[in-house]
Parts: sequence; structure tokens; C-alpha cells
Amino acid sequence: MDRQEFERLVDEALEGIPEEFLSRIDNLVVIVEDRPPPDQDPDGEELLGLYEGVSLADRGIDYYGFMPDQITVFRMPHLALGLSREALVQEIRRTVLHEIAHHLGIDDARLHELGWD
Repeated sequence: MDRQEFERLVDEALEGIPEEFLSRIDNLVVIVEDRPPPDQDPDGEELLGLYEGVSLADRGIDYYGFMPDQITVFRMPHLALGLSREALVQEIRRTVLHEIAHHLGIDDARLHELGWD
């Protein structure tokens, strides 16, 4: 899958975020990179996505003037999973939702309840 198609699938995943969560997103950018940086390799597994920033739950009244939080979705680790197209679309969606949840300050238990894990 080429980068343009992968980015389109990430965009579709973003468009599918429920309005109750979409309306809460603030100061966030989502990008696609081919691979995670070498120092971002937990437990010997390549990352599928990465959230960097200050979650909404951790922002105080003095939160202003910050650069946008960033979600990076990594294309090559997704493709390396060897999934069917349908399964790959679902995995991209899961990754995007998981990283959005970090931005919103949603913990893993609630993430599971929502089916975003």
C-alpha cells in the first residue's frame, strides 16, 4: 500500500471518531511517517502509533502557547503485520483511536469499554 492510500485510511479513521470525542480534541495534529524513530521501540516491537503532548486531562489553567500535540501513525509497521486489506483498515482505525484516547486522557480500561483497544 502506498503512502497516499495509507494516509487516506488514517483520514477515514479520524472522520469516524464519534462527535462526543471529536468535539473535545484541542491543539492536535495527526501525521503519517514510514517508521518510528529507533529510540521508540518498546519491548522489541515496532510502534504502530505514538502520542506526544499534554493530554486534555493533564492540562491546567496555565496551558496556553504550546505547540500542538502530535499523533504519528507509522505506515511500515502496519504493513509488516501482513494483514488483509480489511484487517489492515481495522488496525489503522484501532491505532488512530488508541492515540486519540491518549490525547483525551482516556485510560486503558475505558479504552477497552469503548472498543478502542
